[in-house]
Amino acid sequence: MPTLILIRGGGDLASGVALRLHRAGLEVLISELPQPLAVRRTVSFAEAVYAGQITVEGVTGRLVNREQVQVTLDAEEIPVIVDPDASILNEVSIPIVIDARLTKHPPTPLPVDVPLHIGLGPGFHAGRNCHAVIETRRSHTLGRVYWDGSTQPDSGQPEGDPRRVLRAPVDGQLIGYTQIGDHLEEGQEIAAINDQHTVTSPFTGVLRGLIHPGLYVTTGLKIGDIDPRNNRETCFLVSDKALSIGGGVLEAILSQDEFRKKLWD
Repeated sequence: MPTLILIRGGGDLASGVALRLHRAGLEVLISELPQPLAVRRTVSFAEAVYAGQITVEGVTGRLVNREQVQVTLDAEEIPVIVDPDASILNEVSIPIVIDARLTKHPPTPLPVDVPLHIGLGPGFHAGRNCHAVIETRRSHTLGRVYWDGSTQPDSGQPEGDPRRVLRAPVDGQLIGYTQIGDHLEEGQEIAAINDQHTVTSPFTGVLRGLIHPGLYVTTGLKIGDIDPRNNRETCFLVSDKALSIGGGVLEAILSQDEFRKKLWD
């Protein structure tokens, strides 16, 4: 049986990793929260938790229970399970775990030790709380693998124009007025919190991402993303950043002799 790889998190960057590994012929399982907070939902396998299934660039992710994981893999799909604590590691032998939740904080220990634990971005320190860490910040080091030390620290600022990131102005339930991929004019209403506090577009562009409507959000939570380039097609493509990080993960896995010979057996 091929080696199974667990990816914790199914957001856009995690999905880029999953897509790259899947296309390389590796078997991938994604674990998610009961209510994922992915913003770029059209390219996030996390959306399967709400919709039952989602297809990203021709690859389908499907929400399943643990008994359905293998049949989903046999169908050349990516199984998605609700398992925020990665408790499946207590039941199934999974030697490779990729933490792609991007919490930017040191992770809590896994329920069991695994031979290869790869972390993405700030919060991970190779040799302390994981075996390898992948750089997630845009720079000449994006996607690089570190077997000792950590990545660049979290800048606390979004890349590009900070206005592009939409945040919840208050606590409450999100009500969406627009869809991902919609063209927006400056000042156009995108969503509201509790049907009272509106969220508007800061400039003309396309709605690149919006958190799942109906969720309860907290003040300051990232709930959307506007792309001033106004190209609708990019809303349905995994980003160059996600694919670069996926390449780093693939390098980290294949650089280890003990896994390289077992991945496709």
